[in-house]
Amino acid sequence: MSRSDNVLAVREDFGGTSTTLAVQETASSAVAAQAKAMVEARYVMAMRKPRQWAQVRQDLLKECRRPSFAHNKSAYYRKPIGQGVEGLGIRFVEVALRCMTNVLVETSMIFEDDSKEVHRVSVTDLESNVTYPLDVRVTKTVERAKPDSDGSYISVRKNSQNRNVYTVPGTEDDILNKRAAQVSKAIRTLGLRIIPGDLQDEAEDIIKSIRLDEAARDPDGERKRMADAFGEIGVKATDLAEYLGHGLDTCSPAEIVNLRGIYGAICNGESSWKSVMDNKAEQTGKTSSATETTSKPKELPACSADDFDKKKTGWRMAIETEAKTVNDLIAMIQTKTTLTADQKLEIASWANKGSAE
Repeated sequence: MSRSDNVLAVREDFGGTSTTLAVQETASSAVAAQAKAMVEARYVMAMRKPRQWAQVRQDLLKECRRPSFAHNKSAYYRKPIGQGVEGLGIRFVEVALRCMTNVLVETSMIFEDDSKEVHRVSVTDLESNVTYPLDVRVTKTVERAKPDSDGSYISVRKNSQNRNVYTVPGTEDDILNKRAAQVSKAIRTLGLRIIPGDLQDEAEDIIKSIRLDEAARDPDGERKRMADAFGEIGVKATDLAEYLGHGLDTCSPAEIVNLRGIYGAICNGESSWKSVMDNKAEQTGKTSSATETTSKPKELPACSADDFDKKKTGWRMAIETEAKTVNDLIAMIQTKTTLTADQKLEIASWANKGSAE
């Protein structure tokens, strides 16, 4: 029997013309063929319906002007690092990628054992054929104030109140929540590399403007809502007053916007109230010491790009091994040299990348 007698179908694709033979396929080859067809179909649709950037901008900014979106805690956050690190959150990235169209977000587990999972997250622009991948490690443990019911635990450490904190195996719900949080952070990080920077800047300005307008229009209502929101995550009104340096009833619209950004960072796991207060104490301490010193304080040398590149391997290792937090590392470095805003941002990014393998 000739080869032509076995041909069942002829199909044209990116690789040219392919034929299907009348032979029994294995399950693996069928899955591979299905995956290939799905990928090719996405690229074909991207070629047939390319995005219109003017329409993308119009749709995205329209979303950002919605008050409910602008006030979403995951649309915009503010990390308490130095004078503050602001950024667009996962909700903004999700909306932006949907408005852009022709963007493929994929997540797959590439490794698993008894202690951890490794997920590969990738974001692909189907029109430019650019892919950004990131491997995310999710440990199957959680920290509790007490050991398991049988008294067992994996490890124990002392927290800032000198109390024991136990590392125990996580439940399915615990692991599910950790996995979702880590994958969301990865998608946000990779998605921001796909979204044009000028659109990010415009969206950021609109979100902050809407938050400020709302706070200025009804400051009393915003103060109450802000206090209630922080109360739900265990932060009291007296804690907010300590952070602000005055009562919450005299909080300005700009301070309300700042608190909303911090609230978003805490809810998304980007920060904690302890790190907020530690950073505040650090900044206040520097200011107080400067005012109490009669002579001009000695200025620390700036950290050059070469020095940063030479030392960042060791610094990054300290973050990835959890020997130091981002705030602690920056504080330690700045006792000897000053860091630029870009250098601080790079150090802060290690906290996300440190979970990748």
